[in-house]
Amino acid sequence: MDFKQVIVVRTDLKMSPGKTCAQVAHASHSAAEAGKKSEKKWYDAWWSEGQKKVVVKAAGADELLQLFRDARANSLPCYIVNDAGLTELAPGTTTTLGIGPAPNTLIDKVTGHLKLL
Repeated sequence: MDFKQVIVVRTDLKMSPGKTCAQVAHASHSAAEAGKKSEKKWYDAWWSEGQKKVVVKAAGADELLQLFRDARANSLPCYIVNDAGLTELAPGTTTTLGIGPAPNTLIDKVTGHLKLL
């Protein structure tokens, strides 16, 4: 079985490339930690396969939050990032969502329709 992690980025915020990269890193790491706790077998398989990651885009906060609800409804490890507000964004701005690691087929049910960033 193949495993991956998907990171969803809000494109409406117009974050700088550096800010986007930092938010993606937060989402990836935090979702992986959540997965390590809740689905250790998935985490270990993902790790042994090379930690595949796919970064996709969401139009705004509403879409991102719906994806978060969908991921949770499908029992996928996930983590939503709310910015601290120290640089470009207001404190508490929801920026990214990390989903997985999990089997590709399960993640694709939630994110398969999204376009690559």
